[in-house]
Amino acid sequence: MNVPWPQTYDPLHSPVLSTLVAAVPVVVLLGSIALLRIRIHLSALIGLAAAMAIALQAYHMPAKTAVAASLYGAAFGLFPIGWIILNVIFLYQLTVKRGLFDLLRDNLAALAPDPRVQIILIAFSFGAFIEGVSGFGTPVAITGAILIQLGFRPLHASGLALIANTAPVAFGSLGIPITTLEQVTGLDALKISAMVGRQLPFFSLVVPFWVVTAFAGWRGMCGVWPAALVAGLAFAVPQFLVSNFHGPWLVDITAGACSIIALVALMRVWRPREVWKHPANEAASVPMERANGQAPGAGSVAATDSCTAGAAPRGRQSLRGWMPWLILTGFILLWGLPHFKSGLDTIAAPRFAVPHLHNLVQRVPPVAPAGAKPEAAEFNLNFLSATGTSILLAAIVAGFAMGFGPRQLARTYLETLWRVRFSLLTIAAMLALGNVTKYSGTDATLGLALARTGWFYPFFGTLLGWLGVALTGSDTSSNVLFGSLQKITAEQTGLSPILMVAANSSGGVMGKMVDAQSIVVASTATNWYGHEGSILRYVFFHSLALAVLMGLMVMLQAYVTPFSRLVVP
Repeated sequence: MNVPWPQTYDPLHSPVLSTLVAAVPVVVLLGSIALLRIRIHLSALIGLAAAMAIALQAYHMPAKTAVAASLYGAAFGLFPIGWIILNVIFLYQLTVKRGLFDLLRDNLAALAPDPRVQIILIAFSFGAFIEGVSGFGTPVAITGAILIQLGFRPLHASGLALIANTAPVAFGSLGIPITTLEQVTGLDALKISAMVGRQLPFFSLVVPFWVVTAFAGWRGMCGVWPAALVAGLAFAVPQFLVSNFHGPWLVDITAGACSIIALVALMRVWRPREVWKHPANEAASVPMERANGQAPGAGSVAATDSCTAGAAPRGRQSLRGWMPWLILTGFILLWGLPHFKSGLDTIAAPRFAVPHLHNLVQRVPPVAPAGAKPEAAEFNLNFLSATGTSILLAAIVAGFAMGFGPRQLARTYLETLWRVRFSLLTIAAMLALGNVTKYSGTDATLGLALARTGWFYPFFGTLLGWLGVALTGSDTSSNVLFGSLQKITAEQTGLSPILMVAANSSGGVMGKMVDAQSIVVASTATNWYGHEGSILRYVFFHSLALAVLMGLMVMLQAYVTPFSRLVVP
């Protein structure tokens, strides 16, 4: 029987030096992305190499254990996380090839003739729905492309898509950021989901007002406040309910759909008193105007010309645009039923103990209580019950319904696999890096150092999540890097680990709009590549301000009644 390797949290016998060494992998990763501008998948591999070197040389982690930890993380990155992303993008590609995405775009544009309402409907509500089924930059690319086709300037189309893509991010890609937190911290994903669902809904209500104000100013926002209120409430309430009483998987899909439906219903009985319009043929260079009284600078065009990229779909044609996403939602709902899921697991769900790692790493005081169980490391290959499998089946069913044959589906799937190859590599490398830091104990060293912020830790811990996403481009990646650290630091400072682990994800969503990866996606989707600096300047204040407000919210939940009653036990 092998004896577990005990972690050490001060390997250099100097808290300062040990902390500096423990920070090297994170500094290398973030520096490669932010300063050296190395492509993110290469940066992730460089960061992984640094983490391995520190684990082996400074922390004296057994080589076989370090390699096993990295392979375990990479495997989890590919399944179930990469499996979800691959199949969601496959479904999206099918809709594009059949023109159903264009139908959906035209339908959304016809519903809202005022550009301020278009921002809410497309960038916020529809973007949240897309975030729920895919994430990883897809909502910014899709909504930015739609906005530019509707007449928005490239700067506005890029920046507004980024600002709106905040509140849904923590539950994006069918809850991957939350389920990843469970994997790296050992905390219950349902409790983390519930806690995030008691933080973000306050901001979900604010973001529609915020994004319209960023575009049209305070007076412009006041002209469409009923639309912002309805969309925000229709998103925030389901976000709270689903995250607290179901789990993280369908939060954005449900809340986004409710927000779309509520706003569409409102537009049937209400219109802004002054309808803003895009200037004809000069959308990229001329400011907006109002039908009754001009905004600063003006042009003129009929609403029907400015708001539709084609004829507005009607009846069955409109329903066809939504058909693939309705099929997807149905499959995910079915796979989310506990009895159905457990039934599939009884057929095939092998669980493998990771060689050279399972029960062979021992956390020690002060991070863990004396006599704590060794760290488990089991890989669950629940292929049948995996969410990604339900998405693949939904895509196949939707593909046949759209008229694809088996060969066309297979060809499109291979094209999709090639398209997301770097994304899969990035996720695998990020998860491998996170596992090496976790099992080597470097995250514990950093957590013990961060605990010295004492009473202010809830605020700075939230900003840590913001910084992680701002520099890695992913709430999931930030959670991998800092999730375990947040748990350890919370335990050291007497705070709720659930609160601070959730704060890492909730604070992280505000960094999504300033990360280099998302900005490049936005500039590419709006055909404004090369102007990333302008986009960053446009969104930076909004990102930092929202992150600070989230930090203050977490401080209130940590210390002040009645906010502290929201903390999940």
